[in-house]
Amino acid sequence: MEELDLKELFEIFWSKKIHIGICIIIFMLIGIIYTYAFTTPKYKSETTLLVVQQNNFGESTGQGITTTDLTLNQKLVPTYSELIKSKTVVRQVIENLKLDIDEDALKSSITVSSVKDTELIKITVTNLNAKIARDVANELVPVFADVVKDKYNVDNVNVIDVAELENTPYNINHLRDIIIFTLVGIVVSVIYVLIMNMLDTTIKNKEDVEKATGLIVLTELPIVEFKKTKKEARN
Repeated sequence: MEELDLKELFEIFWSKKIHIGICIIIFMLIGIIYTYAFTTPKYKSETTLLVVQQNNFGESTGQGITTTDLTLNQKLVPTYSELIKSKTVVRQVIENLKLDIDEDALKSSITVSSVKDTELIKITVTNLNAKIARDVANELVPVFADVVKDKYNVDNVNVIDVAELENTPYNINHLRDIIIFTLVGIVVSVIYVLIMNMLDTTIKNKEDVEKATGLIVLTELPIVEFKKTKKEARN
């Protein structure tokens, strides 16, 4: 493809402005249809846990949290994060809430993350039903705490934030989707114009003649349109 200066590029795009506009509008309409008709709303609820023994707060022993306590609790966080998504916990949650949902499906909807260098664990549950997402997130905590008591014989799971009902889907943003599709339309239209210009070998002006022949154009004949008189038009 021959080099083009900014003026030539502008003229090329300006000559194809209708094509560019149509392409952008088409992609914008696709974005509107996609975001309003084909995107299934999903809801997310989150609860936060603190891994620390209750007697460490000094309520019963009068002592504060020691460095040893913090180290032990931080080491338990990765193990607890995996335990929350274990089959034992997930099955019990399904049974307690009487959910009609596959065990693997529920497990895949649960995300557990730990805050670096802390004893905090965040549990996030996503679902098509906002109430189910909230109920599962909240039910995971007592079931998980019971398993910890049974397996470790400790009571160190404390709720910091209770999961709340979210009425706004987390995966839908109409304006963002439309803007993305519009930008894609702009990119596609620009690529289309550049490719069409590269494939177009027709001669449009004297510069094209000079480039094609290597000769200098000495003069140009203007195109003159003669208007017919009324008499000539009748004949």
